[in-house]
Amino acid sequence: MRILVIGGTEFVGRTFVEAGLAQGHELTLFHRGRTGRDLFPDAERLLGDRDGGLDPLRGRRWDVVLDTCGYVPRLVRGAAETLADASERYLFVSTTSVYADESQPGMDERAALVDPEPFAGTEEVSEESYGPLKVSCERAAVDVFGAERTLIVRPGYIVGPNDPTDRFTAHLVRVWRGGTFLAPGPPDLAMQGIDVRDLASWMLACATRGTTGVFNAVGPTTSIADVLESARRESRSDAEPVWVEAGFLLEAGVGDEIPMWHPRPDEAGAMRFDPAKAIAAGLTLRPIGETVRDTLAWRAPLLHERPLVAGLTPQQEKELLDAWASQIG
Repeated sequence: MRILVIGGTEFVGRTFVEAGLAQGHELTLFHRGRTGRDLFPDAERLLGDRDGGLDPLRGRRWDVVLDTCGYVPRLVRGAAETLADASERYLFVSTTSVYADESQPGMDERAALVDPEPFAGTEEVSEESYGPLKVSCERAAVDVFGAERTLIVRPGYIVGPNDPTDRFTAHLVRVWRGGTFLAPGPPDLAMQGIDVRDLASWMLACATRGTTGVFNAVGPTTSIADVLESARRESRSDAEPVWVEAGFLLEAGVGDEIPMWHPRPDEAGAMRFDPAKAIAAGLTLRPIGETVRDTLAWRAPLLHERPLVAGLTPQQEKELLDAWASQIG
C-alpha cells in the first residue's frame, strides 16, 4: 500500500512510519525537514510546507493519506483539497479535546462537540482554541473527502517512547529517581493514556482495511496510584509516595504544572473516554506495565542531555512537601 504521511518524523507519525515500513508498505513523508532528517532512509521524502508549499504533492497518487499534524482548519482544508483526487482516503488525527463537556465519564463518539465559532477568526493554537480548531479541522477534512472516505481518530493523552511532551514520562522518571516523592492525590484518580505504538498499529490496520468513521482511540483507564506503582516495580526503585490532597495542590497554584492530573469535578471525564467502538474495530491495548517499562528504557538514558520539559521541579516538590508536612502536623 502507498501511504502519504503528513509529518512522519515525530512521535505519532514516526511510530506509524516505523510500523508501516516493517510491514512492507511504501511510505512517503511530507514535511519541512526540520526534524528527523536521518530517520527512515527507506522512505521517500518530499520537502515542503502545508502553508503555501504543497506543490511537491501535486501529480502524485497514494492509497491513503495520514495527517498527523493538522491544527489549523485552513491548512487541513488546503491539504485535503490538494489530495482529494490523489488518494482514496484521508486519515485525520484529531483529539478528545473536541468534546464539549468533560465532566461526564464514559463519553463516546456521539457526545456533543465544543462550538468552534468563537475561534473561527483565529489560527493561534492555545489551550482554549485547540479543541475548537480541531473540530473545524475535522469538518474541513470531511467536507473535502466526504464521510465515506474519511477516518477521524480522536486520541486522548498519547504516551510511550519518543514522547516529546514528557507529560506521562515525568511521573515515571520521578519514581525511577527514587526517594520520597510527591504523589498528587487522590490515589484512585483516573489516568488514561494510549501507547503510541498501539495507536499507530491500529491506524495502519485501519488504513489497510479501508476503515472510515469517527473513533475515540484511547487507552485503558487506570489510576494514578497504579501508574506510579507500576513505575516503581518496573524500575525497581526505592521510591516512596507522599500522597498530597488535590485541594492543597490546587490552592498552591500548581494544578496546571502536574501533567495528566485532572482532579476537578468538571474534568471527571477527561481520563474516562469510551474506547469501545475503536476496540470493536480492532484496537488492542497493551498492559500499562509494558508502556511504563519501555518509556523508561527510552527516556532515562537521555536525561543528562535532554532534561524533562514537564512536571514539578525538584525545588517545587520540596517546598510543597514541606508545606504539606506542616499542614498535616
